Amino acid sequence: MRTFQEQRHYEAATPKSRALHQQADQYLAGGETRTSAFWSPYPVTIARGQGCHVWDVDGNDRIDFVNNFTTLVHGHNHPTVLKVIQEQLSQGTSFFGPSEPQLKLAKLLCERVPSVERIRFTSSGTEATMNCVRAARAFTGRTKIAKCEGGYHGTHEALAVSVQPSSLAVLGRAERPNQVPADVGLPQSVIENVVVLPYNNTEAARQLLTEHHKELAAVFLEPMLGSGGMIPADPEYLAMLRSVTSKYGILLVFDEVITFQVATGGAQEWYNIKPDMTAFGKIIGGGLAAGAFGGRKDVMAVYEHQQGPAPLNHAGTFNGHPLAMAAGIATFQMLTPAAHERLNALGDRLRQQVQQLCNELETPAQVTGLGPLFGIHFTRQPVRSYRDVLTVGTQFRHEVFLGLLNEGVFLYPTMLGSLSTAITEKEVDTLTAALRRVLVRLTR
Repeated sequence: MRTFQEQRHYEAATPKSRALHQQADQYLAGGETRTSAFWSPYPVTIARGQGCHVWDVDGNDRIDFVNNFTTLVHGHNHPTVLKVIQEQLSQGTSFFGPSEPQLKLAKLLCERVPSVERIRFTSSGTEATMNCVRAARAFTGRTKIAKCEGGYHGTHEALAVSVQPSSLAVLGRAERPNQVPADVGLPQSVIENVVVLPYNNTEAARQLLTEHHKELAAVFLEPMLGSGGMIPADPEYLAMLRSVTSKYGILLVFDEVITFQVATGGAQEWYNIKPDMTAFGKIIGGGLAAGAFGGRKDVMAVYEHQQGPAPLNHAGTFNGHPLAMAAGIATFQMLTPAAHERLNALGDRLRQQVQQLCNELETPAQVTGLGPLFGIHFTRQPVRSYRDVLTVGTQFRHEVFLGLLNEGVFLYPTMLGSLSTAITEKEVDTLTAALRRVLVRLTR
């Protein structure tokens, strides 16, 4: 009955979105083109955004705590970002050749992230991590890659193992996770080239790395699992990875596509850990499609071609797209240390308020995250790995998600979110009050 009540309210408020989804089903596989942006019974079709608000085609106004899954760190339609996009647009959309904004953003990123001595641009975070894999293999002459259970690194095959399995039954032992293919049809050869590490289990991960060190080109991880639950890594876990990889000549690669906004230099600054390579995406394009990868000068030399053919070719029609480069520059110029401090304080406020609310209402919950990023998990068990996320009751979580949509609050369907500089204490308090009303409805 509870599901029916929340869903009935949702469907009554979104008839145009329902109709558009039904039409899309006739032309788009699955009715949309981004699996992560679908939820049952259908997603809302968004018409526009401004600041920290989005409006759907039915005119419903919601506070946006998704921000295109961390992409819009300054919210929607920020005037400064729009201005530089318009200025660049008047000069042309894209060119067969470098542009000045590409150089400026490269310089800015290298200056913000000391571990990045050389950088190259892509059109997405997926392409960024894919090229990190290629570079690591070319540089080390080894083939296997180690990655953490629950870590998502894009939709290419090389890291599509043990991403977010739906059942504990397939995962195997916590200390030695199974290699679970993320997709049907993933070649066995790809699966065998991935060593799956237990997340936040320092000694078990150390043992696996030691056993496989002669075969490993790189260790990939998000310093905080993003879509896997906004679960921060333990400092000692990251310190062990840095120590072991340095000892055996394995490259340590941080996927900062999501975590880059937690500090001026990303999560690697937050943890004071210097990786060998870093993958970027989302916020670096200021709301437009962009990715990047970079790292040590000697590693990135596999792409050097000034004196002849490079060991690795890296092409891409829209790499370093001028509009995205200009928007990224404007975004980072506004993302000052003071802006980071304010965002992180708001994130602390949100996590504390939500946890206190759930404790007060005796609703089992764990609130995770770093800086402006957060996750709400309805479970009694502490959440330190993706396996802990699987203890969350998915039906109840979906009811809460729909209930918040009905209350004018937009979170990611698995109850994850990010803050933008357009959000204030008022919006954080509004989320907490809305969550109170939803939980009371669902648990009374």
